[in-house]
Amino acid sequence: MPDHIFFRGGVHPDDGKSLSCDVAIQSAPLLETYVVPLQQHIGAPPKPVVKKKDAVLRGQLLAEPGGFVSAAIHAPTSGTVKDVSECLGLSGTMIPAVTIVADGEDTAAEPLPVIENWQEADPDVLKQRVTEAGVVGMGGAAFPTSVKLSPPPAKSINVLILNGVECEPCLTADHRLMLEDPEKILIGAQIIARILGVSEIHVGIEANKPDAIALMTEKASGTPVTVSELRVRYPQGAEKQLIYAITGRKVPTGGLPMDVGAVVQNVGTAVAVAEAVLEGKSLYERITTVTGSPVVAPGNWRLRVGTPYSEALKLAGGVKMDPAKLISGGPMMGISVYSLDIPVMKNTSGILLLAADEVSQYTSESCIRCGRCVDACPMSMMPGTLSVQIENERFDLAEDWHALDCIECGCCAYACPSHRPLVQHMRRAKGEIMAKRKAAQAKK
Repeated sequence: MPDHIFFRGGVHPDDGKSLSCDVAIQSAPLLETYVVPLQQHIGAPPKPVVKKKDAVLRGQLLAEPGGFVSAAIHAPTSGTVKDVSECLGLSGTMIPAVTIVADGEDTAAEPLPVIENWQEADPDVLKQRVTEAGVVGMGGAAFPTSVKLSPPPAKSINVLILNGVECEPCLTADHRLMLEDPEKILIGAQIIARILGVSEIHVGIEANKPDAIALMTEKASGTPVTVSELRVRYPQGAEKQLIYAITGRKVPTGGLPMDVGAVVQNVGTAVAVAEAVLEGKSLYERITTVTGSPVVAPGNWRLRVGTPYSEALKLAGGVKMDPAKLISGGPMMGISVYSLDIPVMKNTSGILLLAADEVSQYTSESCIRCGRCVDACPMSMMPGTLSVQIENERFDLAEDWHALDCIECGCCAYACPSHRPLVQHMRRAKGEIMAKRKAAQAKK
């Protein structure tokens, strides 16, 4: 049994991983058209550098970073730019996008120069490569990786943690990646460690992936990487919980991992970093789990950015029953969407379909003060009490009670017998608090 420190709270939802965890990664065939969103990451939108009718090659720059917290976007294949306009985004609104009509040749652009001797390369050169390749966090947040690798001088980083937990139910892309490309994960981890100047490297994996733990441990032998087996409880893969489980360090309220000397990166991000440095490859594809009980053949696919969800579903054989819900991501933290026209982005970890008997049809009731949400909350918050105040628009109290500490993991809503929309309430409060702070800052 793993003996690492266990965080408080959390829940044990049905993990639903058996549908796809044993299915090897498959590469998707080329499509005729790709619709590439430009806003695929947290931060400033990138600036398009192509226009209608331009010829592009696979890996060619489509949009450059729009600021320090931003990321470059690259072409998923060769072809012609049909339009620089908009596409449907996860929020249901239209977002900027570049539509590419493929030429069927899949001709690659000149790759970025390979950095062969990365062990001795200047850390700034390696970090610049991460920026040029458009690498972002692949675990779902899509925060620009180069920014995360640029802590302020006052913050001393001494530990790197790779997140191989994949605690989100139904998703198995990271699991398959650890089984099929462990060497690249380990090289990526060491490149990231060199950029940060740290020598302590951990890979955290939940105990429900014994095959990945065994293989990663074997491959890590002789490297500075330590594989840590972690107890199974959602949300073990959340940054703050993962740091605590492996190091015993607690990120303070309102703080960031760097405040306790840690940086966390997803195993998929490590692969993207390794490919950028060793192959000169930009980030234009990712591994995505296409799954759910309505899906004919759930599995894990290497999908190019801009692939419509409808095409991804065809690769999995389509559906054997009408789905009741379509989710981008997993059932706990994913986003429910209404259209299969939405394109795959850099952070599309999963495409999940749920049947009618798997979707709750409850009516939200008043809080009964049972405290189950408090027991489940891994951040030691009081979601039920906060929710009532948020309904009454007491955002000042929500701020005082540390609403911004919420990681939106969904444990409270999962545990709530009154079926209250606790996560939605917290998101609303966080948005109001941040808007208030932004307005106050603008007045200074």
